[in-house]
Amino acid sequence: MTSFALIGAAGYIAPRHMKAMKETGGNLVVAYDPNDSVGIIDSHFPNADFFVEFERFDRHVDKLRRRGEKIDYVAICSPNYLHDAHCRFALRAGADVICEKPLVLNPWNIDGLAEIERDTNRKISTILQLRLHPAIMALRERFANSTKRHKVELTYCTSRGRWYHASWKGEDAKSGGVATNIGVHFFDMLSFVFGPVSRNEAHLREGSRAAGFLECARADVSWFLSVDANDLPESVQGKKTTFRSITVDGEEVEFSEGFTDLHTRSYQEILAGRGFGIEEVRPSIEIVSGFRQLPVGNAQAPIHPYVAKVAGR
Repeated sequence: MTSFALIGAAGYIAPRHMKAMKETGGNLVVAYDPNDSVGIIDSHFPNADFFVEFERFDRHVDKLRRRGEKIDYVAICSPNYLHDAHCRFALRAGADVICEKPLVLNPWNIDGLAEIERDTNRKISTILQLRLHPAIMALRERFANSTKRHKVELTYCTSRGRWYHASWKGEDAKSGGVATNIGVHFFDMLSFVFGPVSRNEAHLREGSRAAGFLECARADVSWFLSVDANDLPESVQGKKTTFRSITVDGEEVEFSEGFTDLHTRSYQEILAGRGFGIEEVRPSIEIVSGFRQLPVGNAQAPIHPYVAKVAGR
């Protein structure tokens, strides 16, 4: 049976990881989070040890290793800015890693992790769940050999309450900002489907929303991301808290369903040796890191229509 440790057990995404561990026949041996609101563990692994102090968690993991009960994988669901350090801990503890997005905040952090991977002979896999979504896989196959340029428009609005900005997610230095925190897996998907990015523009960068343009090998992409409920289309306000839309040459791509099962599918692929490694995540990290450094405005490329709507309010 595959043994797991979990860092960030009280986080929003942690229950999906626990569910994936359970559904792939694994066992959560030990979990850590400085916050103790982790009753969800009882629904999956009530016998897991739990620590609120990292030093005690570290000592316990080391004790298991010395007893010959080594952890196979450390799953990392901690705040974005801690992923790098927690990956390093897991590799040095002799475990492989399953890390939530974004793997790191800047591309140069990937180089350091690659070095530790080589030194420890362990592997980091990251959750790039959209690559496993049937609609996105079909889209990639459809445009893999396309010889024309396509016009793509991405819109993603997922409303968050006031807590969001009071938490680490509201601090750019910790989350990377909206484009990183809720957008990095979309940027990975876009480069996965339409090829490498050669141009990156910033059209809007605020605490609650971001917008820009990407020139991919086979598509020109205008995108808009928001955590403000006011940016939801009128047709869904009061009915849904999330709106996802991708159009390709004016045609809507339906991919609104099937998100909740993709962590289990990701775990299945990782356990089978087909996980997405750190080099596969590099392009999306380069996109979001570059976006944070770009001047806003002076757009040379098409601007997403939502930018004008926001400015007009």
